[in-house]
Amino acid sequence: VLNQERVQALEIWLKTTNTKIIQVNGQRKYGGPPEVWDGPTPGSRCEVFISQIPRDVYEDLLIPLFSSVGPLWEFRLMMNFSGQNRGFAYAKYGSSAVATEAIRLLHGHMLEPGFCLSVRRSTEKRHLCIGDLPAATRQEDLLQVLRRLADGVERVSLKAGPDIDGVTAIVAFSSHHTAAMAKKMLVEAFKKQFSLNISIKWQSTVKLSPDEALPPRKPSKGLLLSPPRPPRYSLKSPQPSVLPPRMAHPPCVPPGFSRAVGGPTAAEHRHPPCSSAFSPGNVVFPASPVMLLRKMCEANGAGQPLYEMHYSHAGPDGFLYLTYTVYIPGTIMPLKGLVTVLPGPSATTMMEEAQQATAQQITEG
Repeated sequence: VLNQERVQALEIWLKTTNTKIIQVNGQRKYGGPPEVWDGPTPGSRCEVFISQIPRDVYEDLLIPLFSSVGPLWEFRLMMNFSGQNRGFAYAKYGSSAVATEAIRLLHGHMLEPGFCLSVRRSTEKRHLCIGDLPAATRQEDLLQVLRRLADGVERVSLKAGPDIDGVTAIVAFSSHHTAAMAKKMLVEAFKKQFSLNISIKWQSTVKLSPDEALPPRKPSKGLLLSPPRPPRYSLKSPQPSVLPPRMAHPPCVPPGFSRAVGGPTAAEHRHPPCSSAFSPGNVVFPASPVMLLRKMCEANGAGQPLYEMHYSHAGPDGFLYLTYTVYIPGTIMPLKGLVTVLPGPSATTMMEEAQQATAQQITEG
């Protein structure tokens, strides 16, 4: 259930400060950069991960707090379909030094009684390792292919050798988000477009330096902290990739790469990502995840998802835990996992919310 007072406070703050927030794929984003920005463009290690955020706290409290350390280049609050936040966010600064200061000052900050924020360095992995590519793969051709299949591709380097099957590529992306989205869909895209079974994994990242270790939590001034809430959604088994709607139309690929893998070229079709403006006085929440998942399946020739939900137990935090199994005709294995929902006025209402939570976890997982 939404805290209407908090929502109204957010709307008033947006209007009085003329702050603009955009809602994209389950998150609300400020900046990236903001309209007025005279600082440097963030490089690596400039982002912090914020967790243990109360579910009815919004940007009107969080953005001023994290701006108090230094100017924010971007702030992203993860949201669910009901309008509550998902308990975590990301703040990006213009330099790694400011991000380090945010960790030092705000880790353990008590936002409200019983809720101390956890602030630590975001892993922000931005490199993927793509294996099992054909031996004839050329770097420039692969770069063009990847830029048509996925957003945010910056550069590609190839590796080959006696201990490597075929060719392996290291692909750098502009952000962790674009790399994560590519990781979810490229295996299926290469299989469908070129009949290639590639492998994808995260490329190893640089270890934290000693001075960037997680600082100790600040004392709670005598207040006993509530145990942290469990993740709102938790997917416990691997899931087959489901291509986003933009991949329903095969993109154009360079003739050189097509010849290398034995596949045809096709006309390019680009579709803008689904987004909506979040403006003062007009709180916009995401489209139905159930509808989104159904359209994704339709776009890729799969059947309609079939949901099987089972009540598990009630947690000490007041959430109800339900296990799910989703069958998508045309995929090899069903999707299984666990979601939590708030108690509702009826069993039907709670089951509908559980299905929405399940669909959101699958489409964003």
